[in-house]
Amino acid sequence: MSQADDPATGTVGDLGEFALIGRATTGRVHPPSVAIGPGDDAAVIAAPDSRVVVTTDMLVEGRHFRLDWSSHHDVGRKAIAQNAADIAAMGARCTGFLVSMSCPSTTAVSDVDALTAGLWAEATRVGASIVGGDVTGGDRLVLSITALGDLEGRPPVLRSGARPGDVLALSGPTGRSAAGWALYEAGSTTHPDLLAAHRVPTPDPADGPAAARAGASSMCDVSDGVIGDAGHLAAMSAVRLDISSADMEIPEDVVHAGTELGVDPLHWALGGGEDHVLLATFASDDVPTGWRRIGSVSAGTGVTVDGVRWEGPAAWTSF
Repeated sequence: MSQADDPATGTVGDLGEFALIGRATTGRVHPPSVAIGPGDDAAVIAAPDSRVVVTTDMLVEGRHFRLDWSSHHDVGRKAIAQNAADIAAMGARCTGFLVSMSCPSTTAVSDVDALTAGLWAEATRVGASIVGGDVTGGDRLVLSITALGDLEGRPPVLRSGARPGDVLALSGPTGRSAAGWALYEAGSTTHPDLLAAHRVPTPDPADGPAAARAGASSMCDVSDGVIGDAGHLAAMSAVRLDISSADMEIPEDVVHAGTELGVDPLHWALGGGEDHVLLATFASDDVPTGWRRIGSVSAGTGVTVDGVRWEGPAAWTSF
């Protein structure tokens, strides 16, 4: 085949909508829960629990990712990972994803192939697949993801269930994505693992169901930062959450990056978003193995750190 005959060397405008969809879906493997995948007017997914957990999120080029920092494969993985975290935060298991994409007609087919590979790689990692979606033209790359999940017979874990006397816990360290972003902004390549953590979060999809089985009373994912997301739990549960700064896990490379950039790493750990680990409350004896206690729940309102109001960075906002 000559280069001129190879669709991978052209643009999406040359290829066309349906051929592009075919490249993204043909030959893919679906889990047993997918009865009918892409190709018909809609997909069919088994719902043995009789309830379906649904969430959606959008990623906009220049706002949520930069293609001079992230590869198209990275962007695909990140898009799935952050939506999978929302499903896990309800205590559910991912069953499928719908992916809608807008991009310029001049976008290289090879870039969309890489994006598609990233989407499928992450969907497979969390035990699900891509079951449908849509494509259209636009002036920049935009992805909209809808994620579906199964509660497997358990009640959903809401943000509103925290009780005085509970403990506050994290499923993993925070601050790595924020540190990576700061390193990119500074033009530093000294900590490649932190740069990678900013490009693609890799939370464990099993943490949410494990927390639900352990009896988590409330839960959310850390998308906007521990302080900001703790604020959501506190407001919805009408309680006070107090975080112990000494109990926060700050990875060694985050500490070193803070020294390099002159930033207190606790600010990244508490105020940085996009780690997509889970923040939850439990009865004191129910915290699952692998989770880290970082604070307490009491009567009152709001979020404090070491008993006082936090004056550092608090949360990401979209506007």
